[in-house]
Amino acid sequence: MKTYSIVVMAIVLALALCLVSFAGTPESISPGSKAPTFTLKDADGAEHSLNEFLKSKFAVVMFIATQCPVSNAYNERIVALNNEYASKGVTFIGINSNRQESAAEVKEHSAKHGFKFAVLKDPGNTVADAYGAQVTPEIFVIDSQGMVRYHGRIDDSQDTEDIKSRDLSIALDALIAGKEAPRAVTKAFGCSIKRMKK
Repeated sequence: MKTYSIVVMAIVLALALCLVSFAGTPESISPGSKAPTFTLKDADGAEHSLNEFLKSKFAVVMFIATQCPVSNAYNERIVALNNEYASKGVTFIGINSNRQESAAEVKEHSAKHGFKFAVLKDPGNTVADAYGAQVTPEIFVIDSQGMVRYHGRIDDSQDTEDIKSRDLSIALDALIAGKEAPRAVTKAFGCSIKRMKK
């Protein structure tokens, strides 16, 4: 009986620890939900709002980083995607929510990697919290009505030679064609967003 009680207590303690670990973790917004609006500044101090990007058919909101090796592994792919879809009515926007990455660092990183899209700084990770973004890179595709149509990863492998599913391209191609994304949710992976301690 004593052994049974110890086992039960151990299970209860483990569950409690799990709850503590996930307490305060924002829940990601799902496809079909209204995207939270935002106004953020780019590295030059110019303000940009979500609404201006929604003048396109679709806006691709990307939570990215300057120091995360996983996010950096996607820099060339992000540039290629932006180049491919810009003429199809798709606007790409980067958001940097990491507390330790300054606006100056974001500007230098964007120039170094040839980003032709706006990269906005998210002070206090308020936009990351509103979207429930957890990692870099993490993607949200939003239509012109402000509805989330895809959430997840760019593709299924950090290593370009191992890619089996180009999830973001598949979703965009379907949406541009007036269809639903075949997989509206995929599992994003990468470095955790380094949030401000509250």
